[in-house]
Amino acid sequence: MKQLNTELMHPAQQICIIIDRIYRSGMTTTSGGNISIMDENGDMWITPSGIDKGSLTPKDIMCVRSDGEVVGPHRPSSEYPFHRALYNIRPNLHSVIHAHPPGLVTFSIVHEIPNTNIIPQAKGVCGPIGFAPYDVPGSEGLGEKIAEEFKKNPEYKAVIMENHGVVLMGEDIADAYQRFETLELCARTILNAKTLGEPKYLSDAQIGFHDGCIPTNYKHFMDVKHPSDERALRTQICRMVRRACDQRLMSSSYGTVSMRWRGDDFLITPPRVQRWDIDEEDIVQVRNGMVEAGKTPSRSVALHQEIYRRNPRVNAIILTQCPALMGFNTTDAEFNVRTIPESWIFLQDVPKFPFGSQYENVEGVADAFRTRPCVMLANDSIVVASDSLLNAFDRLEVAEFSAKSLVLAAPMGSLHPITDKEVEDLRVAFHVGE
Repeated sequence: MKQLNTELMHPAQQICIIIDRIYRSGMTTTSGGNISIMDENGDMWITPSGIDKGSLTPKDIMCVRSDGEVVGPHRPSSEYPFHRALYNIRPNLHSVIHAHPPGLVTFSIVHEIPNTNIIPQAKGVCGPIGFAPYDVPGSEGLGEKIAEEFKKNPEYKAVIMENHGVVLMGEDIADAYQRFETLELCARTILNAKTLGEPKYLSDAQIGFHDGCIPTNYKHFMDVKHPSDERALRTQICRMVRRACDQRLMSSSYGTVSMRWRGDDFLITPPRVQRWDIDEEDIVQVRNGMVEAGKTPSRSVALHQEIYRRNPRVNAIILTQCPALMGFNTTDAEFNVRTIPESWIFLQDVPKFPFGSQYENVEGVADAFRTRPCVMLANDSIVVASDSLLNAFDRLEVAEFSAKSLVLAAPMGSLHPITDKEVEDLRVAFHVGE
């Protein structure tokens, strides 16, 4: 998946990268959705009408000049009127995304707005959200109604469209996409939670606590060295982060990956860098309990440090949010992995710690990894640790697949788990815990 550089890349290229992400992530269809960018000349670059979203190239992207001239081989999106209306009322924002992702469409057709307090970063990323009344797609009336909704609150950058989908704006296309992806994650988390029980939401105070946990008290060191083994780890981390995004196991707004380097020294991802576009220079080196100068490590750096210190066999850690797992992580429903042999062998029984434990109970969470590879942090994330980054990722995939199966099974009836005797047989046969 190509990285996005909004400063150097042509608007048509940016649009193709983002629409490809949206399509391949199952958040739009071949014919659905549209994206635009308003450039510094007042020209709008927009996806074409009636062209396969799964195979767009920069040559397919249309340009509507500031004087109304249309340039390109196709017709601009039929939703062009509301894109133009939004730029007219929000000249400080330069990108619009409209799509029909399943989670947000569900909220659209039941006339509700997702409560972004379901996960800690979403309220800050998404902001307040509006709800625009229905009108005919592509009509001037629809554009007027969406624009009127955005006018109601100058902080609106996202609006649910009644019986239609969602429209979001951003300072650039990366900003709009992060908002779009995060809001859809909220929607799917809430829907999975409601399948399992009753969702539990964070208070504004809890979200404020989380926001204030950016680690600023670490000492810095200047003599940063990047020998070949260190550089190799940086590349591994970046590749795995992008793979996690591709597999919808991580979103652009949240997730941390680290790898042990030498002794208890390690490399870790930073906060406030969109995960899809992370590169080797973003990775933070933590050495002798200090951080390389000029960089800030993940909020969860203290937890990673303690896991490595207390668990010599752990060489890689992934902390992330996945839609099905977050359904369990935001309810009282038990994430029972005694479903199929692989699930228990890879995960064992998964404990859940209260929200904030990665900051206030670092030792307790780290100690849990002495006897198991996976824990849950309520309303925040799942944490997986293993002897290699690939094995940690494998366990994460197994965890999300197991959670999906349990969510799908919930309407079918009671779970019939593997018995204690069968679990003990697995423990012996596969040397679990040795």
